[in-house]
Amino acid sequence: MAQPSIVVVGAGPAGVRAAQTLVAAGIRPVVIDEGRRAGGQIYRRQPEGFTRSHEALYGTEAKRARDIHETFDALIPQIDYRPETLVWHISGGHVWTVGADGAHRSVPYDVLILCTGATDRVMPVKGWNHAGTYSLGAAQIALKAQACAIGSKVVFLGSGPLLYLVAQQYVKAGANVAAVLNTAPASARIAALPRLAAQPGALWNGVMLTMALKRAGVAMHHGVTPIEIEGDAQNGVSAVAVRLANGREMRFDCDAVGMGHHLRPETQLADLARCEFAFDPAVRQWLPVRDADGRASVQGVYLGGDGARILGARSAEASGTLAALTALGDFGLPIVAGERQKLRRAIAGYDRFAKGLAQAFPWPVAQAAALPGDAIVCRCESISAGDLRAVVNETGAREANRAKALSRVGMGRCQGRYCGLAAAEVIAAEAGVPIETVGRLRGAAPVKPVAFCTANEPEAPAA
Repeated sequence: MAQPSIVVVGAGPAGVRAAQTLVAAGIRPVVIDEGRRAGGQIYRRQPEGFTRSHEALYGTEAKRARDIHETFDALIPQIDYRPETLVWHISGGHVWTVGADGAHRSVPYDVLILCTGATDRVMPVKGWNHAGTYSLGAAQIALKAQACAIGSKVVFLGSGPLLYLVAQQYVKAGANVAAVLNTAPASARIAALPRLAAQPGALWNGVMLTMALKRAGVAMHHGVTPIEIEGDAQNGVSAVAVRLANGREMRFDCDAVGMGHHLRPETQLADLARCEFAFDPAVRQWLPVRDADGRASVQGVYLGGDGARILGARSAEASGTLAALTALGDFGLPIVAGERQKLRRAIAGYDRFAKGLAQAFPWPVAQAAALPGDAIVCRCESISAGDLRAVVNETGAREANRAKALSRVGMGRCQGRYCGLAAAEVIAAEAGVPIETVGRLRGAAPVKPVAFCTANEPEAPAA
């Protein structure tokens, strides 16, 4: 049997392990990644010439980060590696890409393994459109890839383990962290302990992060309700105002805010590949369907890592390996007996822990319903909560794509990555309908802005 042409999209933990598994089976896969160097967001590498150690950059994950980096570096001679390359469309058994050189190319595949990772899940706050407001991931990129802080005095606002991880990374780098403001009540974490105990090492790392922040004297509050990110167009952010769990209002002076509520999978490519999606009520998101071995609903397409479901970097390694093994087995190539079963068991443990995180750090649904009318929901198009509610009430729009067409919410540069989930919550609350009936914003090519094709470049197919 001829070897299949296999394309792996993404070179984070899942993509690296998928590539490693394929190379071990004698396959030379094409590995396409937007990043300049492999590692993904969690193990993002610093630029050449920077000398901070793995321990300084990744803390408790330093050993795993080093292993991912070294493993991939050793694979490069045995793969067709295409860094700084965006996959912007999938159609007709091809992925369509644009590289750092601006050239557009199509890459055929028999097997497509999507390891697309995740982005921040953000709930808007009045004033989050002021300059100086960043997602947690962006704040982390500034520190890792540019060795700089997003401000001279930073407040971190939101919920989830990433909130504490990025805050601690800033403290460790010598930045001034004014406060960590968690919208989740402390009682939620206590209730989630039985599930969180499924990964005691990860749970202990979280405890250590919190203790380190306390030792550094960082103000930390749980159960806060954001009121406003204060500032103006000329000077940007000046403070964050919140209501504490006891009802008292507090204001924290700052010149930058890092905000986010855990993560959301990057699902646009799975959508373009025509994968089936299903609603997950635990995280209030539509996620691509995959079976226990990593198969998507479309033949020849496999899903690994956080691009399908947020289970963390360690699970991403396991699911990337599993997806590659399943693809090999489906093409009749030999795989080690029992290996997939072992990986499934490991992923099940990460899944239980992820359910604990969703319980400990709930998505602040009530915050969407309470957004002031002048609060911006879609920063790309400057669509306010009032604008979106007016569309719901005046046109009867109850579905995400209908509301998008009538309001332009989610039509901007990010294509709804940062506003889509919150916009759906605003629509559901205003219309008084269950969130799952609002649906999800459909993916469309190009998934991110790309340069127009010149006459000398191949034209991509219609979406």
